Amino acid sequence: QVQLVESGGGLVQAGGSLRLSCAASGRTFSSYTIGWFRQAPGKDREFVSAIRWSGSSTYYADSVKGRFTISRDSAKNTVYLQMNSLKPEDTAVYYCAARYGYYYTEHTHYPYWGQGTQVTVSS
Repeated sequence: QVQLVESGGGLVQAGGSLRLSCAASGRTFSSYTIGWFRQAPGKDREFVSAIRWSGSSTYYADSVKGRFTISRDSAKNTVYLQMNSLKPEDTAVYYCAARYGYYYTEHTHYPYWGQGTQVTVSS
């Protein structure tokens, strides 16, 4: 069974940085895509970034392109989301998710989810 555990959230001032981690277990993830999504209060869950485990192709939402970087450490079975130049509008609960195969930006395509980690950016 796939298990995903996020960590690294917190409170940071605008312009600051955080690195989120998603520790994955339960499968061999070579054919999987790991995605990061976020959900702010009263808003829909939105795509942030994704990475293909094999080949390391990466994808970003326009709102985070150039500020966020996704990467993975195969030895640790962990995917990271480095978030720089954070803005108050980045405030949300951040989730990692996994699916077998190609990436999608629609969260309904991801059957496996972590519990989420809160990111709060103060102005």
